[in-house]
Amino acid sequence: MAEQAQAGGDFDVLIVGAGISGIGSAWHLQDQCPDKTYAIIESKDTFGGTWETHKYPGVRSDSDLYTFGYRFKPWVGAPIASAQAILDYMGEVIDEAGIDRHIRYGHTITSARWSSETNRWTLEARRKDGTTATFTANFLWMCQGYYDHQVPYIPKEWKGVSDFKGLFVHAQLWDPATDWEGKRILVIGSGATAATVVPAFADKAQVTMLQRSPTYFYCHPNQNELADRLRQIGIDEPTIHRVVRAQIMHDQAVMDKRCVDEPDVVFEELKMAVRAYAGEDFEFEPHFTPKYRPWQQRLAFCPDGDLFRAAAEGKVRVVTDTIDRFTEKGVLTASGELLEADIIVACTGFHLKVLGDIPFEVDGKAVNWGDTVTYRGMMFTGVPNMVWVFGYFRASWTLRVDMMGDFVCRLLRHMDERGVKKVEVAFRDEDSGMKILPWIEADNFNPGYLMRDLDKLPKRGDKSEWRHNQNYWLEREAFPAIDLDGQEFIYNGVRAEPRVVEAAE
Repeated sequence: MAEQAQAGGDFDVLIVGAGISGIGSAWHLQDQCPDKTYAIIESKDTFGGTWETHKYPGVRSDSDLYTFGYRFKPWVGAPIASAQAILDYMGEVIDEAGIDRHIRYGHTITSARWSSETNRWTLEARRKDGTTATFTANFLWMCQGYYDHQVPYIPKEWKGVSDFKGLFVHAQLWDPATDWEGKRILVIGSGATAATVVPAFADKAQVTMLQRSPTYFYCHPNQNELADRLRQIGIDEPTIHRVVRAQIMHDQAVMDKRCVDEPDVVFEELKMAVRAYAGEDFEFEPHFTPKYRPWQQRLAFCPDGDLFRAAAEGKVRVVTDTIDRFTEKGVLTASGELLEADIIVACTGFHLKVLGDIPFEVDGKAVNWGDTVTYRGMMFTGVPNMVWVFGYFRASWTLRVDMMGDFVCRLLRHMDERGVKKVEVAFRDEDSGMKILPWIEADNFNPGYLMRDLDKLPKRGDKSEWRHNQNYWLEREAFPAIDLDGQEFIYNGVRAEPRVVEAAE
């Protein structure tokens, strides 16, 4: 490791996290602000974030890579990709842009403190050998994701887990060396992770999927016909990437609206897509009829209908029930059925982490994120010179990485042009009396991990500027139009005067 990595250092910008968000943000910073010095602080020994954390069988994306991939780096593989393919893609970005020399691996941040006297952040980081390093910077770009990579979510109400004599493991902690072939495997859960591991296990094991409630999936061949056709006629990959991204995002915008306007029709179409793989006689009651409307929770891509094909072929048994308790042999359901297993894999989600649960201070005062209000889901009242990359639920996460990369670099250049070192957001005069509400409405998006810890997240206002609206198709127009001299921005403690619009003569 380089000497600078051992010693910490002082930079213009610190990026926290070398996952999909951190690497993309670093690329934009290098490209759009080449004069800025920066470092990426990463707790793991390698890049990749969630794609490095998860090692369960079949681990793959649940978003298409034409939009999950970066705007600047064409994707040339199948739309739904394995974790290794995504890591390979990220590795190419790192190598091509020379980002590797900026990454400080093996550093876990233990505190982040802002000083208005120096206009700098000070981050303390613990190394694996117990020593510490100090990093300072004018601007902090948080890209560490939003869940706990070490401790997954296991329902506290589960009784008798320790009574089970087989192997019990959460999918997030799966050891690839585990011998599972030929075993009886019980998968608990019905989301994207369960839909990934179940067909992967089903080829060589006896699998039961126990779900409390069903989930919606979109079944489609793992290919993009438009991309394939454009390649066939000789179109270059950057053009293919741009056009296919546009096509997918258009289709997703239409689907997003239809899920609200005509959810029953959408569900019938999703059923038709399933039956294309599972057969016309495939039954959806009771195991495949969710209780919520499509896209109120994540609508995951099911490539080639593999989960439903496995169910239709009898390779997977689906049980919709709740857990009474664990026993020596497996799980006893509330209806009284004993589901025996050699291995139980919990696919029950994760614990939400806000800014990595790092203790933050601003001028000696601890920051409670639940007391702040978000500006467009990326900046927070009372916290200067910091952004948090929080992507989309209904569109690929990385779309917001690219969008925020443009915004942050524009903001940094604007600060240089104005000759200022501090920027923060605050309510405008027109925001007086604005309602302050939870981060997101439950009828907008309500997965368990979000609802469990909603109070930990910053609040939102009832105006579009003061929320993360989860709508890429609106934000892609709104972000470039943000007025950096608007009254919501305060530079070096000075608020802009309200703009007076003169009437036309």
